[in-house]
Formats: sequence, structure tokens, C-alpha cells
Amino acid sequence: MLQFTFLGTSSGVPSLTRNVSDLAVRHSKNKDWILIDAGEGTQHRIQQTNLTLQNLKAICITHVHGDHCYGLLGLLASAGMNGRKDALTLIAPKEIQAWLASSMQLTELYLPYEINFIDVTTIKDKVQINNELSISAHALHHRVASYAFAIEVTQQQKKLNVEALNALSISKGKLWGDLQQGKNIEWNGDILQSQDFVEINTQQVKAIVSGDNDQPELLHQACENADLLIHESTYTQETLEKVGASPMHSSAKMLAEFAESVKLPYLILTHFSPRYHDAKGIALLEQEAKQSYTGQLFMAEDLKVFELDAVKTLSKISTPE
Repeated sequence: MLQFTFLGTSSGVPSLTRNVSDLAVRHSKNKDWILIDAGEGTQHRIQQTNLTLQNLKAICITHVHGDHCYGLLGLLASAGMNGRKDALTLIAPKEIQAWLASSMQLTELYLPYEINFIDVTTIKDKVQINNELSISAHALHHRVASYAFAIEVTQQQKKLNVEALNALSISKGKLWGDLQQGKNIEWNGDILQSQDFVEINTQQVKAIVSGDNDQPELLHQACENADLLIHESTYTQETLEKVGASPMHSSAKMLAEFAESVKLPYLILTHFSPRYHDAKGIALLEQEAKQSYTGQLFMAEDLKVFELDAVKTLSKISTPE
């Protein structure tokens, strides 16, 4: 139901193996997708996937720090140069709107499509992206205002009661189709109600994608019915204690303890300090998290793709070459 393509998994600056923050979330039923953050180089990473800017429905910016937004302007410009005409939803702090307006004026950028800007502080409930996909926002704690986005897909499957139809000798065809579409039909002088022959199965998944945050417990309520949390894990606990509180980031230990406390089934760590980008560094973060978390843990990697399916199972469906 939801596919997650990690476009960038580094904190602060890019390295040879990891770009800065950007995550694509696609509704696997169709080609619609949303982008969470747009660090520098995002559009280059998108070109390495099967995603297109034409099918991009919304962009969510967690906070104003450059490693989460400096790629936004170029991405919007490229979408216009590639012929985009459909309006695009942008959910972000209001400072992003002011920055875009100034940059577009100073660089003479004119977009051939409309941007529907939503100040993230004004979101009280859910923003509906399409009939099945919605987004809500949750405040975090960082050096600047930062937010997590809860992404939910709710879809219904209609299944005909074949045994009941066969018992009435109704042949497969148009009448079956009408019933499945919610239409009542006439059969042997009787009106048959669609609701009597159609079973509706509702499926829902929910994932939380967090911006920078040094207090994971702020997501306690949001995670109560969540299947997956994707959260920054910039340091090990030892390094965090050495650098002090001023960066206002989370350690792998902090995230693991929180995820365990709310019994999250799946946790993906990302936004790693460049000091951990080699295999040994990532192993340190992973080992620390596993000491406190008993659910399914994954370490994000650029261009790695995961899928959260209708039965709430998360699996890795591809890896970088």
C-alpha cells in the first residue's frame, strides 16, 4: 500500500555514499507519490528511480534547515521545464513560502503550474491527497520548528458473495458488475439490494516520517496506531553525550527505547552523521538500537526501497546496485 524510497539518508552534508534528507512515499496502488524533504541533489536522486515529477502530488518539508530544503527550488523549476501543468501541494513552515517567493523573484523563475501552499502550523486534522491517501502533522523539538508527518492509506475492497449469486442462478456478467458497483438490480421481478451481495473489507496502514527531533516521546500519541516509524538517528548515545545537547538530535538508543515503549512493529533509522557512513559506523548504530528494541529494525540507505503492504508487513523490495 505504501512504498518508501530513500533518496537521501545523511545528516548535515552529503557524502560519497549518501545524499542529504529526502524520502519518496508512493501509494503502490497507483503512480501518485509524495516527497518528504528536499535536500540539495534531490532531483538527481529522483532520476535514479522510476518516479516522475509529473506524478508528484505533494511535498512536505519538515523544517527549514538547508539539508532538508535546499533542493526544493531546483526541483520545482525542473518540474515546470518538463511540462508540468497540474497544481502541486506544498506543506511546510511559512518561512519556506517566503524563501521560495524571494528566490523565484530574484532568479526570474515562473512556474507553469500552481503551488497550493499549506502552512504546517495550520493543519488541525488531515490533508487529503487523493481518495485514499492523507497526511497529518505533529510538532517536534529541534533548534527550529520541526514536524513529523503521518501518512495514512485507507482503501476498501469489495467482494461479491458468489455463493449467494449462484444460488439465485444469476449468471456472471453485467448484473454482477452492477452489484459490485453499488447498484441495485432487478431479478425475476424482485429488486436485489447491492449491500446484500457485497462484502466490504477496509484496509489501512499508517507510517510516521519524522523531521529532526531530540524528543521522540513527542510522537507517543501519533505512534499509538502506527505500523512504522522513520526517524533520524544522527548519533550513537556516546557521541551524542560528547557533542552535547545543542544540535538537538536523537541517538539510536533514544529511538530504540521509544519504539519499544510504544510497541512499534517496525522502525527505520535514517539521517546518519557522516562519521557513521562506512559499514562499521552503521553497524555501531544498528547494534545500539537492537539492544533496546525487539521489533523489526532497518537501517536506511540511499535508493533502498521498502513496502508496507495491506496486511501491515514491511519488507525490503530492492537495494542499490
